[in-house]
Amino acid sequence: MTNILMVDDDINILKLVDIQLSKQGYQVFQAKNGMEALEILKKQACHLAVVDVMMPYMDGYALTKEIRRQYDIPVILLTAKSEIEDKEQGFQAGTDDYLIKPFEPKELIFRIKALLRRYDHQEDESMLRIGGTTINKKSYEVHIGKRTLLLPLKEFELLCYLVSNPKQVFSREHLIEQIWGLDYVGDARTVDVHIKRLRERFSSVTDDFQIKTVRGVGYYLEAQR
Repeated sequence: MTNILMVDDDINILKLVDIQLSKQGYQVFQAKNGMEALEILKKQACHLAVVDVMMPYMDGYALTKEIRRQYDIPVILLTAKSEIEDKEQGFQAGTDDYLIKPFEPKELIFRIKALLRRYDHQEDESMLRIGGTTINKKSYEVHIGKRTLLLPLKEFELLCYLVSNPKQVFSREHLIEQIWGLDYVGDARTVDVHIKRLRERFSSVTDDFQIKTVRGVGYYLEAQR
């Protein structure tokens, strides 16, 4: 399901957009200000953000800059102003699109769909995402919020394989073949050691996923909602 972050201090706007986007099959996460929005993004992977400009604590321009700094998702700015200076400030902050209030919900939906299509075409296959955790297969880095973890190669490959195949139970022998190769001559219990290390690394820093044991069979990864 595509997750949309809606940020506006007007509760009526939040409700209206939530209803309209939910009808389109999107899951909407609501925030009434920029600080709430950033807290949501730490815990939940979102595919696009709709951000109002005029908000308390952190305005839409500042929030857009922060989203652009930490996340690779499109942003649509909402504003009651149409002056060219305001649009310029929005695009300098990093917004992908701009919509003037009051707006028709249908127009917002059209713009959301267009941006999602554009970003889908640009989606890097080297990136894996689960909840608020991002795994970069090119740099071998795992990003959780502002934290970056560098894993030993086999731990990283094992994590990638499990994240790519959630809820599928794999035997130790299967994981040995996939991660260490058919010519591996070591003990299959090597998998147990690596699973233990992954659990120790991630249990205290994220609840996006858990690696679970099926006794007598093997392991699987479960995403946490």
